[in-house]
Amino acid sequence: MILTVTLNAALDVTYRVPRLLPHTSHRVTGATERPGGKGVNVARVLAALGHQVTATGFAGGPVGAVVRELLAAGPGVTDALVPCSGTTRRTLAVVDEASGDTTQFNEPGPQITPAEWTRFLTRYEELLAGARAVALCGSLPPGVPVGAYAVLVRTARAAGVPVLLDTSGEALRRGVAARPEMIKPNAAELAELTGSRDPLPATRDARRRGAHAVVTSLGPAGLLAATAEGTWQAAPPRPLSGNPTGAGDSAVAGLLSALTEGLDWPARLTRAVALSAATVHAPAAGEFDPRTYEEVRGSVKVTAGQAG
Repeated sequence: MILTVTLNAALDVTYRVPRLLPHTSHRVTGATERPGGKGVNVARVLAALGHQVTATGFAGGPVGAVVRELLAAGPGVTDALVPCSGTTRRTLAVVDEASGDTTQFNEPGPQITPAEWTRFLTRYEELLAGARAVALCGSLPPGVPVGAYAVLVRTARAAGVPVLLDTSGEALRRGVAARPEMIKPNAAELAELTGSRDPLPATRDARRRGAHAVVTSLGPAGLLAATAEGTWQAAPPRPLSGNPTGAGDSAVAGLLSALTEGLDWPARLTRAVALSAATVHAPAAGEFDPRTYEEVRGSVKVTAGQAG
């Protein structure tokens, strides 16, 4: 089983409009609701790849109930979300069909009490007993300690379970120091962590801070990986237009699934880039277009660099 952790789960609402213009009313041409938050998106992609997946984190209030109902209605993901007294947040993505751009609005999330955090830690340790790998993803809801991911990384390492960490800011800085198996920042998150905007030295610097491997999202240019075995850059054959929301989560799913299958780094990066590209052509985060996935997977260019 692969375990995903989404401490700040969400109900993802996506609106499509012909053109997004400030200070005007808009007629919505399409609307979708999905269970969301980065780790939940990762779980849904992993399930679509055929993996057994369990999703944990927090869910509460009427919105949390909808998230759990939608999660149960989809195939392949076991719900192990921990109840909380606050209300799960919503995220709103507005897709401008004329330009393909997406505008995102993210609520902060529920206030988590110390007792709820303690209950979650107990549940997390129980779930690790059956996990082959764990993804720790996304923002921290109010009330959760800023060092939460560092605690979760150390707990997983003590249980012998490899960890992929995908977060940002101080939560990432502290989490890296706990020595996760892998982190997957985007270029902006990596620059914030290291102080460098040059991706290759910044990726290597992030490794020195504690991560065994660092895979950086470079947007349309693909992924850059620095590992103990070497460095690689993997890029799709061409830029793809569409909604990029959730593309990074699909990359995480690709990396984590390939890790549990024992694939080498070029194969891991090829899968991650193909899934990320295929998500751009999907209607919502946590999904990917199978045809695009197969097409891109066969033509991803992976370039090797120097030893990491």
